[in-house]
Amino acid sequence: MSEHDVDTRPMIETHDVKKIYADGKVAALDGVDLSVSAGEFVAITGPSGCGKSTLLSLLAALDGPTSGTIRVGSYELQQLKNADRFRRQEVGLVFQLHNLLPRLSALGNVEIAMMGSDRPRAERARRAQSLLRDVGLTDLSDRRPTQLSGGERQRVAVARALANDPSVLYADEPTGSLDSKSVSTVLGLFERLRTDHGVTIVLVTHDVAVAASADRTVHMLDGRIVEP
Repeated sequence: MSEHDVDTRPMIETHDVKKIYADGKVAALDGVDLSVSAGEFVAITGPSGCGKSTLLSLLAALDGPTSGTIRVGSYELQQLKNADRFRRQEVGLVFQLHNLLPRLSALGNVEIAMMGSDRPRAERARRAQSLLRDVGLTDLSDRRPTQLSGGERQRVAVARALANDPSVLYADEPTGSLDSKSVSTVLGLFERLRTDHGVTIVLVTHDVAVAASADRTVHMLDGRIVEP
């Protein structure tokens, strides 16, 4: 590719991805083909056990496929030599259970995501403070998770996921335990990330209303992507 060529490939692309468990008896994924453009916001829906979360874990290199290929950006995930580095540099993760460290403040929970990076300590602190400001928690930066509401904890989790400037954000049922006001707040944050920073977002959800906030919905059933 010359310096004048533009890379028009999707940000995320899978081909015939399969994930088999239980000695070959359980197919969590059965030939998944998925393409997500850079800056796109895609929701993955489907019943429990259909393979949504399994697919997300493969896209984040938290697990590997039994067969098939997965590419995220310039990375061929089945050829990764350092999955931790890939996640630290390219991926932000948000889960339904925010997984904040209870002994750390909101600021500390965001800052710790940058441990192991090249950022000096002072820069890590400034970055964490800036992210908490972006999610509307400047005044609560010194509070521990037990002193925050569910929605506030999830906003800390979003800030933490953005600490290393990821190109892709994966969210697994991020609004499942939130009230309607907090759901709107978190979805608003995702929309800002997409429009202001070009972050590619893949969100897994059971909630039809949450899925409707995405650019596109992908429906899964029995380990496969199907038509809605």
